[in-house]
Amino acid sequence: MPPISLQRTLAIGSLIYAATLWGMMWYPYRLLNEAGVGGIASSLFTYAVPLLALGWLHGRKLQRARSRWMWLIALGIAAGWTNLAYVLAMLQGEVVRVLLLFFLSPLWTVVFARILLHEKLNRAGWAVMVLAAGGAMVMLWRPGGDLPLPTNRAEWLALSAGVMFALSNVISRHLGGVTEGAKSVSIWAGVVVLTVIGLWRYPGELDFIEQAGWGVWLLLLGVGLAIGSMTYAVQYGLARVPANQAIVIFLFELVVAAVTAYFLSMERMGLQEWAGAIMIVAASLFSGHMEDDQAKENPHA
Repeated sequence: MPPISLQRTLAIGSLIYAATLWGMMWYPYRLLNEAGVGGIASSLFTYAVPLLALGWLHGRKLQRARSRWMWLIALGIAAGWTNLAYVLAMLQGEVVRVLLLFFLSPLWTVVFARILLHEKLNRAGWAVMVLAAGGAMVMLWRPGGDLPLPTNRAEWLALSAGVMFALSNVISRHLGGVTEGAKSVSIWAGVVVLTVIGLWRYPGELDFIEQAGWGVWLLLLGVGLAIGSMTYAVQYGLARVPANQAIVIFLFELVVAAVTAYFLSMERMGLQEWAGAIMIVAASLFSGHMEDDQAKENPHA
């Protein structure tokens, strides 16, 4: 076992690695979409790669966790929708707006943690909810006084991805003692199952197979391997870094996405979006203090 200080350094580095790649991942998915590979089909192939290449390594770990299979299945469904909806939203919407709606997750984490982990909402928790909800209202508000709700399919997908991301994180915390490998397999399998269901409804997304060149298949393989490494990195980091520090590191994804979107797709945010973004980021930063306070109140939770 490496020293604790080295473990912490490796864990922080793994989270930075995952946040950086996730901030850029929208671009290869858009390239695949331009090549005729729809979001459901590309998600299937890119998540099947780590599942088939690495899933068999964790068979014994899954077997040892058989008493908690129902929770692993729940993790797979929640994380599966998170990743599928995230990809579809990135293909159909503006990158930064999608990510901001996705990072409303602290708001939903408060709710799910209360239900599943019986964590009481303290003052910091209320601040998180007010900041996150207020940021969403500012960002989504439209002239004319309409309700500040997502206005298109991409924004609804991003919002739902954030909800499921919060749920999957809470379930992962509930699965204390289950190895990172077993959780990773559940996540990959969850995406594959949901995409198979999606392709049953939209079989035309598989038409690309007939004319796809080697470049498309190599890109699918590369994205799949990157996703496999990111899943491991996130699970490794979350097990060794406090939640308040982890959420700050995850926010680096917003920076990477904003920069890449500006240079690769010329997307820009207005003053209203920036104001909402600051509130949402602040909510994410304060969410860690809520968890610390709760841990002091109930150290055995």
